[in-house]
Amino acid sequence: MISIVDYGVGNLKSIKKALEMVGAKTKITRDLEDLKNSSGIVLPGVGAVRPAMEKLKELKEFIKSTDVPVLGICLGMQLFATLSYEGGEVECLNIIPGVVRKFQDDVGKIPHMGWNQIEIVKDNELLHGIESGTFFYFVHSYFLETEKSFILTETDYGISFASAVSKDNYYGVQFHPEKSGDDGIKLLENFYRICRA
Repeated sequence: MISIVDYGVGNLKSIKKALEMVGAKTKITRDLEDLKNSSGIVLPGVGAVRPAMEKLKELKEFIKSTDVPVLGICLGMQLFATLSYEGGEVECLNIIPGVVRKFQDDVGKIPHMGWNQIEIVKDNELLHGIESGTFFYFVHSYFLETEKSFILTETDYGISFASAVSKDNYYGVQFHPEKSGDDGIKLLENFYRICRA
């Protein structure tokens, strides 16, 4: 069972549907016992960091210490950071050292919205069968600034930013695989495979 954490953000049902397309059994939940009995956890992400962290308060320590694969999507990936500067300074999960910053006006239209390419900078099982130059669908105004060692893919939007990251059993993507057609489904299939390993 893959648990999709319900912490007051959008896009839960589309992620559930996409995971079920690759054969995963899923549950939308915020129950700690459900998470403890999961083979994988997804932190979805359409929303703002401060209310998200407030809703995650009771689950925070478990998410930081679990040994099952965890996939953060968009805001979910940003929550892995040490700090976010969205709406002031907000402490995040501090799983992947780094800070979340807003794009500056000189990069182009904000939010960064639509299809953009990834450049793979580090091989990882999450990206099996996905090539550099593949397009994924993005909707975000903030990005995670972290050490190169944690970055799997980068994307150019006036600046080069981390569009996928990993550390141990934690994986994050800034784009929305559930909105990214066959390649997004492929990535979710890879995550499901990791959960079954």
